[in-house]
Amino acid sequence: MFACMSEELVERKKLYDYQEKALERIFARIHEFPNNYNLCFQLPTGGGKTVIFSEIARRYIQETGKKVLILTHRIELLSQTSNVLNNFSVKNKIIVSKVKQLPDESDYECFVAMVETLHNRLRDEKMEFANLGLVIIDEAHYNSFRKLFGWFEEQVILGVTATPLSSNIKLPLKDNYHDLIIGESIGNLVGRGYLARATTYSYDVSLHSLKVGITGDYTVSSSEKLYGNMYMQEKLLYAYEQKAKGTKTLIFNNGINTSKQVFHLFREQGYEIRHLDNTHNEQERREILDWFKNKPDAVLSSVSILTTGFDEPSVETIIINRATKSLTLYHQMIGRGSRIFKEKKEFTVIDLGNNAKRFGLWEQFIDWFDIFAHPHNYLESIVSDEQMSREMKYEMSPEIRDMFALSPVIDFDIKEEYLRITRFGGKGKSVLDKSMQQHSTIIQENAPTLERAFELLKILDQDIKSRMKQYSYCISKSTDSYLDWLKEEYIRKLRLDLGNLYSPDVNED
Repeated sequence: MFACMSEELVERKKLYDYQEKALERIFARIHEFPNNYNLCFQLPTGGGKTVIFSEIARRYIQETGKKVLILTHRIELLSQTSNVLNNFSVKNKIIVSKVKQLPDESDYECFVAMVETLHNRLRDEKMEFANLGLVIIDEAHYNSFRKLFGWFEEQVILGVTATPLSSNIKLPLKDNYHDLIIGESIGNLVGRGYLARATTYSYDVSLHSLKVGITGDYTVSSSEKLYGNMYMQEKLLYAYEQKAKGTKTLIFNNGINTSKQVFHLFREQGYEIRHLDNTHNEQERREILDWFKNKPDAVLSSVSILTTGFDEPSVETIIINRATKSLTLYHQMIGRGSRIFKEKKEFTVIDLGNNAKRFGLWEQFIDWFDIFAHPHNYLESIVSDEQMSREMKYEMSPEIRDMFALSPVIDFDIKEEYLRITRFGGKGKSVLDKSMQQHSTIIQENAPTLERAFELLKILDQDIKSRMKQYSYCISKSTDSYLDWLKEEYIRKLRLDLGNLYSPDVNED
C-alpha cells in the first residue's frame, strides 16, 4: 500500500491544544445528543484529523463502554487508520473483503472498514455490531457513505472532512448531518507553525477547450488533449525550472497519458522523475514511494492517486498540472505539501489550471458554515471559466521577450484601446488596425530580414490569439469559428503588410 502516515503523526500521542479544543466541542455535542445524531467536523488537511478521531474513539469507548466503527473510502486508509488507533491503545480489527463474518467481534473495541465491503456484509446480513455507539466517517464529503446511514440510525455518526462540501451538489451534506463544527483554520495553523506556509505561482491557462463530465469536473479526455500538447508541456517545464528546480516535487495530472508525457519530458531534460498511477501494483507503488521519500530532489508525476491516504512531509513543491472545479480536490492536492518537516517551514505551489483564481489562495479564509448551509450559493459564486478567460491577459515568457529586446514596449491592451476608441465615437474595429500596426512595429524593430520577420510573426501566435479573444469579448461574438477566422485574417493582413514593408515587390504568397 501507500507509505504510512508520517512517523511524527503516528508516534505522537499528546494532542495539540487546538486538537484538544476540537475534542471538547465534539464531546459536548455527543453528551447532549447521545443517540440518533449526525455531526460533521471540519479540519484542514494536515491538521491531524486521524489523530483526533482516533482519540475520540479511545475516549468514547472508555466513557461509554460502547464500540466504535470507522469507515473509509479507500483501501490504503485502512491500515493507516488502524496503525494510529493502535498507537492510541484502541484494540481494532480491519474488515476487508476476505472478512465475511465476525465470530471474534467481542474481542475488539473498534472496527475499521471500507464502505463497499461493509455495505455488502450488512446487506447480506453477515454482520451485526452489538453495543455499537459511534460511527466515524473519514473524508465525509464523499457520497458513497450515504448508503450506510440507514443502517446506523440509533448511533451517533461523526463525519470528518477538510472540506464540508458534497462531491455531488444534488446531495448536500446538510441533508445528512444535523450540524457542523469548524476546527482551526489554515491561516491560524500556518501562523502558529503547525502547517507550512505556501507561496503560490499561477500561470494563466486557457481552459476554453475543457469539457465538463457527469461528475461536474473536467473530463480526463479533454484535460489530456489540453495538457498533453507541447505548449503546455513546455510551460510546465519552464515553471518547474523557474520556481522548483532541485526541490522534491509532486505533480498532479488529470490523466495517465499526460502524466507519462510529463515523465518522458523531464527525463529527456535530465531530471530524475518517476510516474505513478493506479495501474501500478502494490510492490511497484511501494518502491516508487520509497524512492520519492529518500531522494531529496525527486520529481513524482501522478494522477490524483496521492490526494488522500498519502503523507510525505518532505515534499517541497506541489505542481497542479490540471484544472479542477472541485474545491475539495484543490485543497487535497495542496495539502500534500503543507506538512512541517525538519527545517521545512514553507513550500511552493505552482498552479497551471487557474485554480487559485477560481478558489482563492489555499490559506485564504473560507466560511465553511455558509458553504455547509448554502452549498448552491457558494458554487454559483465561484469564478467561471468564461469570467477567467475574459480577465486573462497573455504574458510573454522571458525567452520570447528576449526576441523582442529592441522594442521598449511590447504590450497592447485591446479592451482599453477599444473603450477609448468607441468612447469618442470611433469604430471599434479600428482597434485591430492599431494592434496590427503595433505588432508590425515590434517585428520590424527586431527583424533585419523578411525571413526573420515571418519567424517572429509565428512566435507571436499566442499573443495574437489572446488579442483576438479580447476583441471578441468586446463585441460579444466569441464563437470558435469566428475566432479562428478573425485570427487567420489578422495574420494574413499582417504578413502582407510585412512583405510590403521589407520588399514592396513581394506579394502575399
